[in-house]
This record gives sequence, structure tokens and C-alpha cells, in this order.
Amino acid sequence: MMRKSANIVLLLFAVVFCYGLQISKPHYGDLIGPIPARGKLGDTVVGRAFEVHAEKIEFARKLKVDQFGQQKVLTTGGVWAVVTVAFAARAESTAVSVASWRGPTGLTYDQTERLSFMNGLLPVAVDPGLPRKARLIFEVRPDQANNATLLISEKLVAALDSQAEISLGPVTITADGLPGGTVDTLDMAEPL
Repeated sequence: MMRKSANIVLLLFAVVFCYGLQISKPHYGDLIGPIPARGKLGDTVVGRAFEVHAEKIEFARKLKVDQFGQQKVLTTGGVWAVVTVAFAARAESTAVSVASWRGPTGLTYDQTERLSFMNGLLPVAVDPGLPRKARLIFEVRPDQANNATLLISEKLVAALDSQAEISLGPVTITADGLPGGTVDTLDMAEPL
């Protein structure tokens, strides 16, 4: 009888131990996911193949763009978030292709494709010793502006590669629900 109860206790211990291992182990996506290189607005974040320096962020209700010689005004259901960044290659030429905006609740917005005709947007090819500025433009909900994170990587699937994660910091929300400093129209023809 004593041996039988010892076997039951041992079996229960093994079940609990195996269950603990199962729920505490990292998922496959976490094992091969991007390797974060973290910083904040104004810092230079160093990844494996490139460096990025997020200089400033601007919010606007509308964007004024020049498309094939004609001026257009683009609107959005939220706000336009325009981040000015400077890229530099580290050891070899590379292209930075992907940028995303992750809001405080985890909602993620990819860079807008509505402005693909403009110069200075991703993908950006950079060479060592020749830094290059670019604009990252997102259409985001106003409530996703505060304490957002900018995610930048070389390719869409950044498995086992570095990904810049830039904390954009607190943004005040005004009485009308828009981020503080939101302008009505932002002219994209202005130089970087």
C-alpha cells in the first residue's frame, strides 16, 4: 500500500513538473523572432546592419503632397504621424524596408502605402559612411499616439535579426482628442 501511494505521488509530481515545463517554455516564434535593439526618440539605435536615429515626430490631419506635378491633399480617418529618421549602414550596404507603429494598446500600423510615389520613404538603401534621411508616415488612431513604439527592420520577417524598437514617449492628448501639436495640413514638399 505504501509503495502504491508513493508511485501515485511520484506520478502527480511528474505531471505537475511536465505541465510547468510546457507552460513556461518560450514559444517557437519567440525563439526565432527579431532581436530588439531599444532606444527612445532622439537616441541612435544600433542594429546588426544599420543604425537609426529618430529625430522628430509630427502629427497632422491632412498631408499636402506633390504627385506628378499636381498638388493633392490626403486625409485620413485618424491622424497622420510623420517620423523623420536618419539611417546609416554599419559594415555593408543594406536596405531598410519595414516600419511599423505600435500603439500603447498593442495595435500595430504599417507604414502607409498611399504615398508610395514619394521619394524619401521606405525602402531606403544606405551605404557605410553615407547616412540618409527618410520619413516614416503612418495613419493612426489618435488614441494610439501616446507612448507608442516605432519598429524598424530590414525585412518583413526579421527572424533572428535585429529590429530597432524606438519608444516615442508621452504625447499629450488635447480636448478634441488629437495629439498635442497636431497641425491641420503638413506639406510633404518641405525638405527633410
